[in-house]
Amino acid sequence: MQSSALVLVPGTMGPLGPLRRHWGTFGAVKMPLIVAHRGASKAERENTLEAFRAAKRLGADMVELDVRRTVDGVLVVHHDAHLGGTAIIDMRADELPSYVPTLSAALDSSDGMDVNVEIKSEEGEPDYDPDQRVAQQVVELLAGRPDHGRMLVSSFDRATVLAVRAADPSLKTGLLFVVPELVDGLTLEEFMREVAAEGHVAVHPNRHAATTELVEAAHVVGLLVNVWTVDKPAELRTLAARGVDALITNVPDIARDALSS
Repeated sequence: MQSSALVLVPGTMGPLGPLRRHWGTFGAVKMPLIVAHRGASKAERENTLEAFRAAKRLGADMVELDVRRTVDGVLVVHHDAHLGGTAIIDMRADELPSYVPTLSAALDSSDGMDVNVEIKSEEGEPDYDPDQRVAQQVVELLAGRPDHGRMLVSSFDRATVLAVRAADPSLKTGLLFVVPELVDGLTLEEFMREVAAEGHVAVHPNRHAATTELVEAAHVVGLLVNVWTVDKPAELRTLAARGVDALITNVPDIARDALSS
């Protein structure tokens, strides 16, 4: 979610990536990054240029956004597979509302912040992409950008993040998941070892899955734990105290205040 020097953390297996450079202190533990979920999506319409521009002003360290592809092969930023009842994969880019930005425009609007680019590719959705064409296109787009090193590419689809790593091993990648039970029948420790062995730098569990045990299992093998989506001050502080590395939130201003109080 970055092209500063990699940092080794005692007790881990390897580099955790430039996200570490942001860490401050939170009591006796580090302060996690604040990641603006779809931009500052409480203050502005989600996944819009306005939301991304507002993110930094409201205290975010990083922006998270969602990527899909149109029928004419343009990478655009939108969370849902459909827009106005029509699948985005069946629409041309010039048919989309003006508030739906291209990925390039969204990255340009993020004002020098790190960006978590989530590739949407889920079975059952109209734009499910088992051939990994979107992953390849994202890699090609990022390769031509000066902020290439500030990107973290993530997906719920494990094949997608593996395809990104195969196409460009220098890109940081992370795996999203909902609950610990959805880890192929492995223990947390086994699952984290597999993810780390694949070369990813992070796991992105939802807030209910981000237990102390999960955080510890990830950190032992050198993985960052970036948790979504957390808006309540008490929960933000609780997860920070567990040692998570990033808090993905719709309200970066509230999150910043919660962690600073």
